[in-house]
Amino acid sequence: MEPFSVVIISCLLLGSVVGVLAGMLGIGGGLIIVPALSYLLIHFMGMTTETVMPVAIATSLSTIIFTGMSSAFAHYRLGNIKRRVVLYTGIGIAFGAFAGAQVASHISGELLKDVFAVLVILIALQMIFGKQKASENEASKGTLSAVGAAAGLLSALMGIGGGALLVPALVWFRVNVRAAIGCAAFCGIVIAVFGTISFVLAGWNATDTPKHSLGYVYLPATAGIVATSMFTANIGAKLGQRVNVRVLKAMLACLLVLVSIRMILGIE
Repeated sequence: MEPFSVVIISCLLLGSVVGVLAGMLGIGGGLIIVPALSYLLIHFMGMTTETVMPVAIATSLSTIIFTGMSSAFAHYRLGNIKRRVVLYTGIGIAFGAFAGAQVASHISGELLKDVFAVLVILIALQMIFGKQKASENEASKGTLSAVGAAAGLLSALMGIGGGALLVPALVWFRVNVRAAIGCAAFCGIVIAVFGTISFVLAGWNATDTPKHSLGYVYLPATAGIVATSMFTANIGAKLGQRVNVRVLKAMLACLLVLVSIRMILGIE
């Protein structure tokens, strides 16, 4: 089988897994897509660690544009999206996501790989041990924008939707947890749109990207992941009502730690 066909079939399967986990556990797919896609592009498309990370992260962000819409719309119908929170957080996120993508496309692939791996380990530890606590401080307009900017920058660096970063941060500033989750769902689209645009611009004249890429976004992989994840997310949401989600989240967090350690040691 041709390497291109292997990558496309693998992305279809990857999208299926990502959709189920996103629907079941409420996590973004970037934590899984980036290391998996990096492996595929290195072993089947001949890319190196130095060149693969911006492509994997940009492609992951591009998938969130599509997969995040259904989640955001569901939260909108439930009344979980608060205009004030979304507005000021979204402004910060737009600037942060654009800046994060520029940073990711201008630092070395090896450094970006290690930054991604360390941040994933921290998120995984938060998934296992973290508790959503509120401080005594209300979220002002400036605070919401600052939180959004930080989450947008880190999310664009990692190719994730930002929910794992935004939700605990907003809850800390006394935003209702349902509103925080709804805001994170909507802002994930903002992160994805501005991050993807920034990666497209940054990689417009790049010569080390695979064929059929738009800037740093590898379009065939985007199409393959989106094609299946948008359908399997509903399956994951239904499964989430029947299984012990806390145990599954702990197991996934452990897997993410192992994958991150492997990335630090080398993925080639």
